[in-house]
Amino acid sequence: MADDLLTAELFRSDPSVVAVGFSQPQPDGRLLCTLCPRGCTLRDGQRGLCYVRGRIGQTMVLTTYGRSSGFCVDPIEKKPLNHFLPGSAILSFGTAGCNLACAFCQNWSISKSRQTDTLADSGDPAAIAQAALRAGCQSVAFTYNDPVIFHEYARDVAAACRHVGLKTVAVTAGYITDTARAEFFASFDATNVDLKAFTEPFYAKTCGGHLQPVLDTLEYLVKHTRVWTEITTLLIEGLNDGDREISELATWIGEHLGPDVPVHFSAFHPDYKLLDRPATSAATLQRARTIAKAVGLRHVYTGNIADTVGGSTWCHHCGTRLVHRDWYQLGAYRLGDGHCPDCGAACAGVWTAQAGTWGPKRLPVRVGPRGG
Repeated sequence: MADDLLTAELFRSDPSVVAVGFSQPQPDGRLLCTLCPRGCTLRDGQRGLCYVRGRIGQTMVLTTYGRSSGFCVDPIEKKPLNHFLPGSAILSFGTAGCNLACAFCQNWSISKSRQTDTLADSGDPAAIAQAALRAGCQSVAFTYNDPVIFHEYARDVAAACRHVGLKTVAVTAGYITDTARAEFFASFDATNVDLKAFTEPFYAKTCGGHLQPVLDTLEYLVKHTRVWTEITTLLIEGLNDGDREISELATWIGEHLGPDVPVHFSAFHPDYKLLDRPATSAATLQRARTIAKAVGLRHVYTGNIADTVGGSTWCHHCGTRLVHRDWYQLGAYRLGDGHCPDCGAACAGVWTAQAGTWGPKRLPVRVGPRGG
């Protein structure tokens, strides 16, 4: 629990503190948060591990509604999504906090923040949607930290985006309960789920969580929704990159989700509390890609390295290159109708007649007044 106490005065005076659901009274007087599998039980004034959800009186509250760590226009491939509106611009934003405790967090200055100045940009839902339109975006990404923990804010922003014709993307670890899963993902058109490893010990020791809820989320998304889903696994040499684990991960995806779900093996760099491991080599990522393709996955990518082969989209039937990628720069694009022009095989995804031209640019955007 965070040390700072939430107070009734804060509830009355701060518009970023709003009442939320997903709570259940306990026999000992505590309030159980039912949003994520962590199941924090809170006394009055306490926050959960995520930092942004807490209890004031008998009410569960979200303390970051309408406050963001910043807004930026990115290429959609950076999320990463390679089979959803390729080449397009996407407005990205997040808040603070996280419901996992990954020792290797690559966005720890945001997700692990306990400082209010991290949330220095205001973001009314309608204003975010309008900012995305002005920037020429086709979609908005809820990212940097996990949108699960700011579910109610994410839901309202998503509704505002859809109202003006924008798509919505959740970049998430998928660590959410059965109770909340359907309502949360109803807000999104696409998602990239971070499958951090394929062993329970890795999740327990390195992430402070459990593997099964993430697998449950993935099965729910693919089997029970129309949310376009891709998966990312950040490979850390010596921790989650063994041949057997990669083969078991890829086999599970093929058997439970199907061979068309794109999988991204991404490079780790030493950060946060995991500074004693080397940056992931290109050879490790390419080995993982080879293993996953050998067990039958059709679309396997390497990320955070220069690799035009592992970054491009290929026809699973005849092997022709359908989308050429060099980092976040798109070259030849041959998927206007979602089919290979050479053999006619369908390529799963959400394609456009022509690829977008945003390229690798990163453009910071101001949505509301600083400190609003």
